[in-house]
Amino acid sequence: MKVTPESLVHEHHESGAWSDLPLDEIFRQTAENHPDRIAIVDAPDRATWTGGAPRRLTYAEADREIDKLAAFYGAVGLTQDHVVGVQSPNTVDTVVAILAALRADLIVSPLPLHWRQKNVLDALNSIGAKGLIAADRIETRDVGTAARDVAAELFSLRFVFGLGKDIPDGLIELGPMLAEMGDEFQFERSELRPDPADHAATICWSRSGEENMPVSRCHNHWTSCGTLVINEAHIKEAGNIVLPYSLSGLTGLGGGLVPWLMTAGTLHLHHPTSLANLADHAKAVKADVVLAPGPLAQTLDRKLGDMNTTLLAAWNISSPQPTTFVPRRRMVDLNIADEFALTAQARGPSAKSRPIPLGKHQGPEGCESGPALVEIAVSETFEDQMPTLLVRGPLVPDIGWRTLNGNQRRLRWEGNGYLNTNIKVSVTDEGLNGFGVPGLYALGTGNLETIDVIYSSYPGIREAAAFVVEDPVLGARMYAALVPEPGHVPDAGAFFAYLDAEGVDLAKIPHRVLILQSLPRNEDGTVCRDRLTLRTQRLPAAVA
Repeated sequence: MKVTPESLVHEHHESGAWSDLPLDEIFRQTAENHPDRIAIVDAPDRATWTGGAPRRLTYAEADREIDKLAAFYGAVGLTQDHVVGVQSPNTVDTVVAILAALRADLIVSPLPLHWRQKNVLDALNSIGAKGLIAADRIETRDVGTAARDVAAELFSLRFVFGLGKDIPDGLIELGPMLAEMGDEFQFERSELRPDPADHAATICWSRSGEENMPVSRCHNHWTSCGTLVINEAHIKEAGNIVLPYSLSGLTGLGGGLVPWLMTAGTLHLHHPTSLANLADHAKAVKADVVLAPGPLAQTLDRKLGDMNTTLLAAWNISSPQPTTFVPRRRMVDLNIADEFALTAQARGPSAKSRPIPLGKHQGPEGCESGPALVEIAVSETFEDQMPTLLVRGPLVPDIGWRTLNGNQRRLRWEGNGYLNTNIKVSVTDEGLNGFGVPGLYALGTGNLETIDVIYSSYPGIREAAAFVVEDPVLGARMYAALVPEPGHVPDAGAFFAYLDAEGVDLAKIPHRVLILQSLPRNEDGTVCRDRLTLRTQRLPAAVA
């Protein structure tokens, strides 16, 4: 299934930005050329946050598993362009399952790890998914059981597969299944479709607005992302890459998985528990490249000592502005615009983060010898409104995804061919000061008034309000202001337990709680959330 108009397909191929190689074929060619090279390695502490012992596979070993699993998908009835959801943390098993799905010409929908059962159910139903691959657990959350319950409610979901150790009844265990398959069980395509790299590979999820929006990309969209990162970061062939971001969006896939595939290196998978743990992992594997949240880059740079490591600092739309410091190593800022676009910019000699220039981004380091991989502009402004980010190019998704009822989740396109991301930006004469501004959009929580209703449903609460507080690391956090009924003394711990029991979206669970006698109001009677934010800054001890 192609997700790009033929006119754009032709334009991207003519420019040299797009190729004929899908992602799984890139891996297969590396396995053929370097069979004994280590391909993927689990974090040594894997058993503490998900099921199963740590694994490491050479390219040849991984390719055999990918081939057998792709054949298994076909044997059970998953066919070309069927959609398969994946909710699993960074493990060797997860990478194999994704690449096997791509080899079988399936479309992978990686689901955010923080999504609850309801989020997964709604998402898979909206895109007509036929299968779901889930880990047994992610830390203390029983993801496997939730996946089984999703299948019980979603008639169209025909297959639910489990990864890990303690797989609940009702799920097909992929680990033992692979172990039982003989080497003669090999994948054979029923038909070789033309231009395989132009066909849909993934459906990721935009976190803006009231609903999660499915955003599709083909294989070539992803290799364009990888090319931009590789060129700017000077990622060498066969290097060691440490990836702490989950494989559920533009950062983890475009900034980590795809550059690994394209440079035939070794991918060291990491589950973030602490910055010290990430630094120790990078040191232990002698990492050539490490991804990290931008706000933590300075601290990680210090912890890595004198290692000759390239640091990729990811700044998403909720991140504070990049700080200025003198790194000990090559550092590249990855600016992530939700699921719509990314840019990569190496820090200059002054080590200052630079504004993101408008216009074409190609590589390496702005060299105009290569094709433009993303082009950036801003919308016109009206009165006191901030401009929004406009993007187009070979790494930008082209359409939304058609849902089961036939509705097209269209992205908003301007007349000049730019995608309007609706992400508000701050513009200077030199360019953009980051892709976004902290706040509600950054949290991806939707309308705050709807969250007020959720908080006020807690017994003994007369009224409640959600509000946003800027955070030096995350950019923004959700807080709750609660006004109890007379005679009630709400317990913060019980309030959090109530939200968890009610299955409230994890993105809508507040970081902290503020107990008040009344909510501050604007002249029109609406809640003055700015005053709530100021109160937490003046009286932090009053926040539970």
